[in-house]
Amino acid sequence: MGDRKNLEKLRIRSFKDRQFKQELTTLMFVAPINPETFTRNFKVSVDKQQAHGNEGTEIRYRSTAPEELKLDFVLDGTNTMEGYSNFPAGYTARPVTLRAQDFLKCCYDMNGPIHRPNFLIVMWGSEINFRCVLSNVDINYTLFEPDGSPLRAKISATFLHHKSREEILAEAKPTSPDLTHYQKVKQGDRLDNLSFSVYDDPGFLTELAGYNGLTTIRKLKAGVQLSLPPLIKLSPNG
Repeated sequence: MGDRKNLEKLRIRSFKDRQFKQELTTLMFVAPINPETFTRNFKVSVDKQQAHGNEGTEIRYRSTAPEELKLDFVLDGTNTMEGYSNFPAGYTARPVTLRAQDFLKCCYDMNGPIHRPNFLIVMWGSEINFRCVLSNVDINYTLFEPDGSPLRAKISATFLHHKSREEILAEAKPTSPDLTHYQKVKQGDRLDNLSFSVYDDPGFLTELAGYNGLTTIRKLKAGVQLSLPPLIKLSPNG
């Protein structure tokens, strides 16, 4: 990432709309000391189903969870740690507890007009430009004045990637097996072909027949509208 002394500061911008157009500039948070590391977490949810009498396990995709970004950074009130030289004296004179409140106002506190915390963009150098909402934060105070006033705090925050409804709809594939599809039967249509067209697997013809109340899987009556549900609903436990 180059010379750490010249590394761009971690910034968290807040917005009151899910389209990230109405920025609350007075609430932007800048971390005086950049994180040593950051973690990006990706998770896929699957069903693990083992047929009776078989040794193997069939793994079926269910969903992809939103990406997580985890950051740990320090707020220091001793003014001895590298990173505060570019900040005004008024900032460094503020108690650590007030600096932690700046973070909470930006990321955590309820925004009355929208009835929820703000939408966020976390930015750091060329590697992070993350549209998100805060999922979890821990503030750990580790150093104190003789009167008990905190001198240092470690913030551990987890952010969840956020997409607007418009982005989700734009990216949704019309043939996705996670959506319900309706198909009007044409002359010559077969259940195995319809199963393959949506689920990429011709083997769900029996399940589709049962789901639609058909008495046979062989002859489909032209003009009948079939419902092809999300794949999870065709599984034995769906």
